[in-house]
Amino acid sequence: MLYDTHLHLIYPNKLQYPWLDNFEALNKPSTFDTYLTRAHRLGITACLHMEVDIAENQMKEETALVADLMTLPHSPMRGAISACRPENPNFPDFLDWAQAVSTIKGFRRVLHVEPDALSQTDIFRNNIKRLTGTSLTFDLCVLPNQLAVASQLVDHCPEVTFILDHCGVPDVKAGEIEPWASSLSAVAERPNVIAKISGLIAYGDAENWNLDDLRPFFDHTVSAFGHGRIIWGSDSPVCNLGGGLETWVGATHALTNTWQATDKAAFLYGNATKIWG
Repeated sequence: MLYDTHLHLIYPNKLQYPWLDNFEALNKPSTFDTYLTRAHRLGITACLHMEVDIAENQMKEETALVADLMTLPHSPMRGAISACRPENPNFPDFLDWAQAVSTIKGFRRVLHVEPDALSQTDIFRNNIKRLTGTSLTFDLCVLPNQLAVASQLVDHCPEVTFILDHCGVPDVKAGEIEPWASSLSAVAERPNVIAKISGLIAYGDAENWNLDDLRPFFDHTVSAFGHGRIIWGSDSPVCNLGGGLETWVGATHALTNTWQATDKAAFLYGNATKIWG
């Protein structure tokens, strides 16, 4: 079984995605029906929807869409990682609303397209600290050169569970292990950070990557965090940039084919279940 902790769905007829205007390869519908056809064949039995950086005034509408998908017969959808704006003074009110919405399992604020200073302000850090004791997680979407800044946020919120997206977005195509590896190891020293292994095939050479290109980044993430603090995500439909969902699932099984069965089960499903149910 696989628990897909990073599924993006795109419904241009229902929601607005301003950033897609400049990203032609992804600027098209990516619906739950299409995903399900492929997911069932691949053994994906549970999934979480990851916010897609929609227009700020539609964050609640995106959550409502996911809630509707959860009600479908035999739906594997388990909840939503909601967009949020911790830099805004009204975040406490938004958090109060979110805690009453069972669909929401955590939050993400995309940081790699924002100035580093955004997550260093008192209001941002203190608002993330409000997640303490709520069971709501916070996804860190940062570039390798932002990992130190991400660590500062984690240190300010030691009782909040953070999920590091996409192994910290290493440059797989260039094969640049350092300084990414050292920075990732430093983040892994924080016990409240979980690494999400996702996105790697989209960061390689789109047409020519192979398992040997992925393995150093995959293996170092596992080594740094250990089998108990890693989870799997498809990053669909972004994974289409590197071969698609089937290719990423196949690569995942190939990269873990020597693991103990218990370790592999924890990575593919068990750890996510412990975090989100």
